Amino acid sequence: MALDVLGEWAGGGRFAADLMDHVQRDCHLSLPDAAFLRDIVLTTLRNLSLLDHWIAVLTENKHLDHRSRWGLRIGLCQLLILKVSEHAAVNETVAATGRARSLINAVLRRACRESAELLALVDTLPLETRTSHPKWLIEHWLGLFGEAKTTALCEWNQVPAPICARINRLYPQADASPDDFIICDQLPREDLSVGKVYMQDPSTAIAPRLLDPQPGQRVLDACAAPGGKTALLAQLMNNTGEIIACDVAPGRLRRLEGNLQRLHVTNAHIEQHDWSSPEIPAFAQDGFDRLLLDVPCSNTGVMRRRVDVRWRLAPEDITAQVQTQTELLKNCLRVLKPGGILVYSTCSIEPAENEQLVAKVLDSTPGYEPVKVQLSFPPDDQMDGAFAAAIRRV
Repeated sequence: MALDVLGEWAGGGRFAADLMDHVQRDCHLSLPDAAFLRDIVLTTLRNLSLLDHWIAVLTENKHLDHRSRWGLRIGLCQLLILKVSEHAAVNETVAATGRARSLINAVLRRACRESAELLALVDTLPLETRTSHPKWLIEHWLGLFGEAKTTALCEWNQVPAPICARINRLYPQADASPDDFIICDQLPREDLSVGKVYMQDPSTAIAPRLLDPQPGQRVLDACAAPGGKTALLAQLMNNTGEIIACDVAPGRLRRLEGNLQRLHVTNAHIEQHDWSSPEIPAFAQDGFDRLLLDVPCSNTGVMRRRVDVRWRLAPEDITAQVQTQTELLKNCLRVLKPGGILVYSTCSIEPAENEQLVAKVLDSTPGYEPVKVQLSFPPDDQMDGAFAAAIRRV
């Protein structure tokens, strides 16, 4: 199953998490089997460059067909990183790889014999190899952050993210814990299903708290799906006032609606609108006291959680995002009431998408002033990367 998922993932059309969800449902996998599938797939993707380095050493740069290379990647991942028993890892991988069985068997047997040497040399490899990040991205971050912060960031991205949940204070019998976020040993399925908790990293609370919506205000969440930030806004407002939660695609709106219902949000209603369009919809004509604009972005702050991103992102993608983000911000600023506050936020650590973009928009848009900026840098703050800037209409 891991071999099939990774083979399809390599086609570029779908995210690994979505592919694994489909396999789990279609094959009726038990929870332990589904967890093991995720371990193999995500650990392989998280260590792709390192695994390819080991393959080059063990095969002496032999040319490999597509399926054989993925077979060796998942075999070496199990043997050298996940520490699956040698007998099981070798036999099952060989059985899954078809016509290249003899080659796969020979290479994995050699890896078993030479595992200590292979692992001992990892720290001597270039940063892009030992932490499996594209070389262009490493060089880009070195220019932005310097060597120490770039190294820390890449190493942070290599550690699987903990299962983190936000306690929902709108739940009728909400947990009395003073902590808003908790780390879970396993997915709290029952608490999730009734809306007692919502799976969120603490970084996602930065923007809603900076916005500081008050009970009774009129609030817009312009890019709301899947709804975690909307629900936190409702909690901060004690479920009073009005929240309009927007998104573009019908599928995202359905997911948003389901999440808000489950999280006991009663002061929000949903509208479909694309804020990259300059048209002001009827529901926005009267303006808003508070506006959360959590824009689509490069996701460079959440690479620890979204393992696909490092391999799917290209330099030109950041430039393209900036253009869309600029349009979104300019259009949303127009529907703020005088004295109203907009918080622009991303889960990016790229200055071009964050402070530089906000500064350029404010320079070219009179009538608005910066209020406050908050950000998190993953290794420093021990949470996902995020940026939030509060802007007031004067």
